[in-house]
Amino acid sequence: MAQTPAVELDVRGRTVRVSSPDRVVFPERGLTKLDVVQYFLAVGDGVLGALLHRPTTLERWPKGVFEGARMATRQDSSGDAFYQKRVPQGAPEYVETSRIAFPSGRTADEVAPTELAVVAWAANLGTLTFHPWPVVRDDVENPDQVRIDLDPQPGTDFDDAARVAPHVRELLAEHGLEGFPKTSGGRGLHVFVPIEPAWSFTDARRATIAFGRELERRLPDDVTMKWWKEERGAKIFVDYNQMARDRTIASAYSIRSNPRATVSAPLTWDEVPDVHPDDFDVLTMPGRFADVGDLHARLVAHAAPRYRLDSLLELADRQERDEGHGDLPYPPEYPKMPGEPKRVQPSKDRDRPR
Repeated sequence: MAQTPAVELDVRGRTVRVSSPDRVVFPERGLTKLDVVQYFLAVGDGVLGALLHRPTTLERWPKGVFEGARMATRQDSSGDAFYQKRVPQGAPEYVETSRIAFPSGRTADEVAPTELAVVAWAANLGTLTFHPWPVVRDDVENPDQVRIDLDPQPGTDFDDAARVAPHVRELLAEHGLEGFPKTSGGRGLHVFVPIEPAWSFTDARRATIAFGRELERRLPDDVTMKWWKEERGAKIFVDYNQMARDRTIASAYSIRSNPRATVSAPLTWDEVPDVHPDDFDVLTMPGRFADVGDLHARLVAHAAPRYRLDSLLELADRQERDEGHGDLPYPPEYPKMPGEPKRVQPSKDRDRPR
């Protein structure tokens, strides 16, 4: 079969070439690569706002999302999709970068979008999901967002996360903070909080742990802070390690790699109890965006106001002083961190009291 000629799109004054525009990316929905690129352009101000000046990992599915497709891993690089942390070779001159440091001490120059053409270019490479760091490229050591990830565990779902959400909002307000919710595009719920870039990743993670512990104290039957899956139960896990260096969350408006082509949708707080992640996909989101605009505009880099973490860090101090709480385990790929407890699965810990 003859290959369909590439098409060229004008993206705010830049020409972006889309190769194989009719390649099917989502077979169940009949969505092509060109449909994906045009989706990102339709929500352009929103997705660019979520990525603007942020070092961003590209989650690429160049063969599409088909039955049996799988993500490459460190152990097996033969997957159909992969995470690209370094800027691809041959990137156009308008694709700017930001140098970031991993926990290992290695560095990489990641894509740091400055204009919508960069998003379209990345989509042409098969990028469906953008994973921006919670920092901007002129200050990569100090987060300007706290990201609260409400992760439903087996036996729970989005509705359970939605029931926890009002308590998240209330607790944030008690500490002088305002959060902005969105669907993950899957089963979870994310709440992003704009903060002043005055604290390190370690501080922001510690503040998130304090927040999660207080939420767990108030909702012990619904919320867990247990890192080990075997201890969590059918609860909503507050994934505090999403605030560790080099851990990222899918951006608002990103497409998720599922057959329905759902997207991560910004919400109002009032909407949270009444929506379902499947309400928002590549076909429905452009119309919603045209109607409501960017509900996460307050999270764009350098937007005001931004909030301070003093109150949550004071809560952490009290928890450590009065309740004996300390740090919690980091992800397995991290070097051993100062003050971190034993990083051993409880059922395999020979020293654990039985």
